[in-house]
Amino acid sequence: MTLTETAGGAIKGRYRDVLRDPDGRLIHDFGWRDNAIVLDCRRMLASFMAGKSALGIQGLWLGSGLPAWDVGGPPPAGPGQVKPVDPAPFLVPLADLQIDFLDGGLVTAMPTNRLQIVASVGPGKPPWPDGAHVAVSLREFGLVGQIAGAPALINYVTHPVINKDPTSTLERTLWLVF
Repeated sequence: MTLTETAGGAIKGRYRDVLRDPDGRLIHDFGWRDNAIVLDCRRMLASFMAGKSALGIQGLWLGSGLPAWDVGGPPPAGPGQVKPVDPAPFLVPLADLQIDFLDGGLVTAMPTNRLQIVASVGPGKPPWPDGAHVAVSLREFGLVGQIAGAPALINYVTHPVINKDPTSTLERTLWLVF
């Protein structure tokens, strides 16, 4: 038996983004994609198991990433990411997330090894700081928890730009499998 574990082995995640107009009509379904479970997620799980100070999902950070990513595509997300590239990401708080256990693809009240997290980022969010922007350019996101009172990234995704205007709704669904 080896004492070395390969990060990313058993814990995995997927996500799907859907953009809707003010009347709820589909603008674009970006489909299901993989996301990177980062090392702080493993540290968080170890903290839980040791009975130390850790809090699970506390929100979802949305960031602009870098406009340079629009040219050649965003860099792949890796397990060593500790925070979004955007220095001031928008936080969708825990109270605005729907978190459920999944049994196969069905929501269940019984704890399982699968979580579904749904964030609906509606009109006016993220806030437009100067009121002059036509759209917010989103290129990255990550679930955030806490370890010893400090924010800790759980997963991280870089993606092609999603231009969300002030009237549209972004529905982001994440699956985590432990």
